[in-house]
Amino acid sequence: MDSTLDVLKKEFAGLRTGRAHASLLDPVMVDAYGSAMPLNQVANVNVPEPRMLTVQVWDRSMAKAVEKAIRDAGLGLNPAAEGQTIRVPIPPLNEERRTELTKVAGKYAEHARVAIRNVRRDGMDHLKRMEKDGDISQDEHKKHGTEVQALTDDAIKHVDEALHKKEEEIMQV
Repeated sequence: MDSTLDVLKKEFAGLRTGRAHASLLDPVMVDAYGSAMPLNQVANVNVPEPRMLTVQVWDRSMAKAVEKAIRDAGLGLNPAAEGQTIRVPIPPLNEERRTELTKVAGKYAEHARVAIRNVRRDGMDHLKRMEKDGDISQDEHKKHGTEVQALTDDAIKHVDEALHKKEEEIMQV
């Protein structure tokens, strides 16, 4: 359940909120040296200003490929190359795009809830098998089942809190 929460936080970090964040370019894959590589393996991403990212490419010959990869990544960003440095201005979000991003955040949260419920189901099945095999008593099964449910409720509460915080961050102008 904890790993599900970690994945959700990484997905939320990738959502644009109108402010520059280095993880914004995490999904960008660059065609480098004959294969697709993550951007962070061919360049450094920095945040010099709240609405600007800079990408420092390690190999000067890769600058055009990195610029093209950022433009084609579907993030709505328009990079400008200056030698080995690529400047990526972050445009302000309009109301329609903000609403769309809150829906995407909601989908991420729902996937996390489903994953947490699947972990609960696996735990309950394991308890049933242990009771059937005689490893634990019926009372222990009930007690541990209650504990698993409490952990599930707590994890889902954390997902809901993270979603609420991210929606506020997205809708903030």
